[in-house]
Order: sequence, then C-alpha cells, then structure tokens
Amino acid sequence: MNAIISASELAGELAGPRPPVLLDVRWQLSLAKAAGEPPFDGRAEYAAGHLPGAVYVDLDAELASAPGERGRHPLPDLGEFGAAMRRAGVSAGRPVVVYDGGQGWAAARAWWLLRWTGHPDVRVLDGGLPSWEGDLETAAPAPDEGDFEPKPGEGLLDADGAAALARSGVLFDARAGERYRGDVEPIDRVGGHIPGAVSAPTTENVGPDGRFLPAEELAERFASLGASDDREVGVYCGSGVSGAHEVLALAVAGIPAALYVGSWSEWSADPSRPVAVGPDPQ
Repeated sequence: MNAIISASELAGELAGPRPPVLLDVRWQLSLAKAAGEPPFDGRAEYAAGHLPGAVYVDLDAELASAPGERGRHPLPDLGEFGAAMRRAGVSAGRPVVVYDGGQGWAAARAWWLLRWTGHPDVRVLDGGLPSWEGDLETAAPAPDEGDFEPKPGEGLLDADGAAALARSGVLFDARAGERYRGDVEPIDRVGGHIPGAVSAPTTENVGPDGRFLPAEELAERFASLGASDDREVGVYCGSGVSGAHEVLALAVAGIPAALYVGSWSEWSADPSRPVAVGPDPQ
C-alpha cells in the first residue's frame, strides 16, 4: 500500500462508499518565542478552514508527551494516544488520511505513530492542505467514537540502538546540513551529529511544491547515501518529527526504516554521549 495519497485521489475516496477518517495535524517548529513573536497556532489555522470532516490533532499534546530527558517530542503515553485517536474517529477497520499545512513533517509524525502502533491503512496527503483544490469548512465535526487500540510495534530506536545502527547499517540525519555539521544549533544544547550518521536533509526529498519526489528518484537518492537491501536503515532528526517525514520518504521509495524518536534533542542532552562535527560521518 502506498504511504501517500494525492489530492485528486483523496477527493475520489471522500466521495466513495468508504471515505477515510481525516486528521488535520497543522504544526510547525517555531522559534517565535525567542524572537518575541506569537507562536504558531495550529488550532486557529484549523478553525479558519479545513478539509470537510477533518478532525484537528494537536501534535504537542496528542502525538508526544511532555519534553524532558527523552527529548522535545518523546513518544506519547499509548493509552492517551489511543484515546485521542478514538475521539477523532479512528478505527482499525477504516482508512486514515493525515495532512498538515504543507511541510509534511507533522502529518508524517501522525502517520508514523499510527503505523507503528498497528493501524493497517494510513496515508499522508502529498503536498498537504495547499494541494487541496476543493472546498474547506470551518465547523468542527463530531465523529463517532473509533475503536483503535494502539500496540507498540517494530521500527523504534533508542539512543543505544541508533549508535549501533550508525556502525552496523546506515543512520540518516534528517536535519539541515548546518545543524548536522555543528555550524549552528538554534534549539538543542550542542550542535553536531551522532558519530557515523549520514547527513540526509528531509527537505531534499520533496520538490518546490512540497510534494515528494518520484519513488525512483527517492530510491536513487537514498542508495547514493548508503541505503541498500543488505543494510538496516534508521533515521533521526531534532525531536522525531522531521525524521518521521524521512521515514515516510523512505517508505515511498520502498525502503523500510526505523525512527529514533528521541533524536538529537535526547542524544545531545546527555554530555556523556559523543558528538561528531563537520561534514563527515565520523
């Protein structure tokens, strides 16, 4: 099953006999507080206009637990996550489509969490809300309670697992190159990367319109960075959000990959963990 869906395909499914549950996960990483600007308000954006029938999901409150030693967006409590998904109408036997404002990172986080906890049919709207040409609505729906019960699955890395995979397989760093190199670090304690990790910014997986590159191009890109059939692949980023977008890109390319959810925000918070700087993995 494809991990993404186009706006035209989604319109067709919404008009069909088995429409998917729609989740609006608008969110963005913002340094507005430090700059004295108001933070991004995904709920307000949702209220101003969303896909018909879509339910808003708060990434910080429902797709992550409170920031701390495990990173800025650690895994949510699965009981609370399941309750949030059921309130949104998510059931195991009904397809789900998630979207955000176009960057794709937040939608990918929801996609990854649902897939990791066992939902069999979840996709991301390629290009997000800007790709949608149909009508929007402002009223919040009241969906019937879903029955989805999340269970942890495979494809999750902790800090030790990420370090080991950087040696035995390939570990992609999905952040911007300047953060990987340690040239700048606007958020976390220190810049740099996990020793052995390969720089693979997730922004290079999409075109100017925010849609993913064709599967063949993505496969070629990841192969050039070291992914192959005989190597395990993992991904991390700053806090497990943009890294989920890279895992999604890898899925489009037909490459299974694990996610280190704690990512650099967890790794760099521990001064005892090694930090590599510069353009080379080591």
